[in-house]
Amino acid sequence: MKKGKYQYLFGNMALFTVSNFVSKILVMLLVPFYTNVLTTSEYGIADVMQATLLLLVPLLSLNMGEAALRFGLEEGENHANILKTGFKYVGLGILGVSAVCCFLAFVLPGRELKSYAAFFAVLFFCDSVYEFMLLFCQGAEKVKVMITGSVSCTLLVILSNLFFLLVLKIGLYGYLAAQMISFLGAAMLMFVLMGGFSLLKEGRCDPVLEKEMTHYGKSMLLYSTSSWVNNAIDRYFVLAMLGTAVNGLYGVAYKIPAILTVFQRIFAQAWQMSAAKNYREEDSVSYFSNMYIMYNAVMVTGCSFLILTVRIIAKLMFAKEFFAAWSLVPPLLISVIFGALTGFLGSICLAYKDAKSMGWATGIGACVNIVLNAVLISCFGAFGAAVATMISYFTMYAASFFKVRKHVKLLVHYRKDYFAYLLLIVQMSVMVFRAPLDLIWAGLLFMFILIIYGKEAAELVKGFMGKRN
Repeated sequence: MKKGKYQYLFGNMALFTVSNFVSKILVMLLVPFYTNVLTTSEYGIADVMQATLLLLVPLLSLNMGEAALRFGLEEGENHANILKTGFKYVGLGILGVSAVCCFLAFVLPGRELKSYAAFFAVLFFCDSVYEFMLLFCQGAEKVKVMITGSVSCTLLVILSNLFFLLVLKIGLYGYLAAQMISFLGAAMLMFVLMGGFSLLKEGRCDPVLEKEMTHYGKSMLLYSTSSWVNNAIDRYFVLAMLGTAVNGLYGVAYKIPAILTVFQRIFAQAWQMSAAKNYREEDSVSYFSNMYIMYNAVMVTGCSFLILTVRIIAKLMFAKEFFAAWSLVPPLLISVIFGALTGFLGSICLAYKDAKSMGWATGIGACVNIVLNAVLISCFGAFGAAVATMISYFTMYAASFFKVRKHVKLLVHYRKDYFAYLLLIVQMSVMVFRAPLDLIWAGLLFMFILIIYGKEAAELVKGFMGKRN
């Protein structure tokens, strides 16, 4: 008997919860360590490298990871052929970046810049293979293998960082080397557990499948590139306009929104699989609407709680001068909500293999982001970058909601949701601008948001208790 759609979704969420909570919590526990042993400039350089990877990995591999996920979930698709086709394009991307980095290592002045080029080439190789294997395992519905890879990556990065930063004390180079070891080690583990050698041996580059996968991947380029702009362009503006030290503060400010992103990632991974399997069902409108309502409620209440406790969390996580980053966190937290909802809507469009609509929506958000960063950073510094990100994410969300209506007309509570978003803006303002009795007012606003979404909370509990099928 086929599993019920809610059982399938919540079952995968339970598995992804293990992976994400273990991985993200352990990584977040390292933040005080990083902020003690790295300077703000070193952290800023590492943050820009990682942000650049987020752009180049999907772009230069033609989104082969996403294609492997989507086609792997199609019944009857040959996973051996998908793996072989995917590795072909991942390899081409690695060759291209390696060639460019080798050229830069020769022409760039100074030993330090040359070393950054070399480190980036190796980082790209390791991250490309790791990200592809994660998505391939997810598409093949080998969730336990994917979780094993994710958790092993976290353990490797922790052990490597402790060795390179605490024992050898080699700073930024040690931090980057730890990333390389963790990505490559976890990718190799997943490859072995999936029986990768056997799959590559029996697989072939099927011209029809390759054409479909590359077409799907190319159609996602605008979507993935625009998503990157919304995720990372603020770091480049801050770096260019305010310097590496401020960019280090801005980069570490993202660590608190990463707490909310833990849940967002858990749900998004499970939802992407569920949407692709259930979009043809007769009751898909009701199913998609119910999940949207619950997802939005959890994200809003979680965001409100983190805004309320932001200074306490920052005191625990950020050492020395990094504590000043707390005031940048609230608008970044709100942007996570709209990014999560955009991802939810995007999964529906991608289930229909409609990447163009999401490319259009995220493209609008990216344009808004670029314009607002240029204007608001010059006026308000790093806080302006955070506000620009928040507004651009809302723009992207609104455009995505408009586009998804050609596939599914979601039945949601517009007025209640927008009122809750307004309360978050008020709560953010109270905390950031240190209004009198700010914690009391922020606490009352949090309680009000809890009351607004009380019904959704009860429905979510029922879902996890297995009362829906």
